[in-house]
Amino acid sequence: MNPVEPFNLDLRALATFLVVLDEGSVSRAAVTLGVSQSAVSHTLERLRQALGDPLFVKSGRGITPTRYAQQAGPHIRQVLDDLRALSSGPPFSPQTAELVFTIAANDYERDLLLPGLLATLREQAPGIRLQVIAAGIPSAELLRQETCDLIVSPHPPEASDIMQRGLMADRMVVFYDPAQREPPHTLADFLKADHISLMLGSAEQPGLDQALSARNLRRTKRVSVSNFSALASLLYGTDMLAVAPERMGQQLLSRAAWVPLPFDYKPFTLLMIWHQRYQNDAAHRWLRNQINAVAATMNGMTQ
Repeated sequence: MNPVEPFNLDLRALATFLVVLDEGSVSRAAVTLGVSQSAVSHTLERLRQALGDPLFVKSGRGITPTRYAQQAGPHIRQVLDDLRALSSGPPFSPQTAELVFTIAANDYERDLLLPGLLATLREQAPGIRLQVIAAGIPSAELLRQETCDLIVSPHPPEASDIMQRGLMADRMVVFYDPAQREPPHTLADFLKADHISLMLGSAEQPGLDQALSARNLRRTKRVSVSNFSALASLLYGTDMLAVAPERMGQQLLSRAAWVPLPFDYKPFTLLMIWHQRYQNDAAHRWLRNQINAVAATMNGMTQ
């Protein structure tokens, strides 16, 4: 491979290379970039000559990155992110900053973390405002297209340009109204009860029902809702069951009782997820640290 002459490299070409790497397709990269497919192909050809590597080779009906392209990707991202940081302005000061941060989260995650975060912002950063949007099952595009600045979810998108940090562990348990029924003592009790089911942003079968199906089991879902906030009004005053995160017993379902699931089901970790472009951004890093501090306080309260 010939030595790379850095001043022969076009920054737009490097950005195009990253889009092709992320999309895994020249045609999809062209759509994302809003240019023609031939323009993307021409740009890649210039990069091949400058870098001395094919970068992408045919694989079946598509393309696959070479080993060089896979290894170069993270370095090129960092170079472009560092160049973007040149225009970031003066150091971040939370006391004087005037910013809006958009966080994608469902209502369980929102109610768990944002009250503590908002209290911190009002005290330390009065000019920073929050906007919360629904996350559903989050995708990397939410962050790449800057629809949001941060995602809180146990489901990180699988992408090389997406960063994550664990906040707290939780597990799914069975909630019930103790004024209306006894707890489900056995798996048979659990299965014969009527259930309030959650469908969060996807038409796919919820993970709990997938786990039951793997055991050739099925529960009776009397009603399905799209958010956690609906659980309390439907659960209280009935003999139905609702499977939800244990930490909801400290919030919306504080009047309900709960017992562990009557079968093995993997616990989950709530994550903070962001795009690599913001890894070294001072304001973004400060916000991440505040969210992490809120989570650390809550973890200490449960120990």
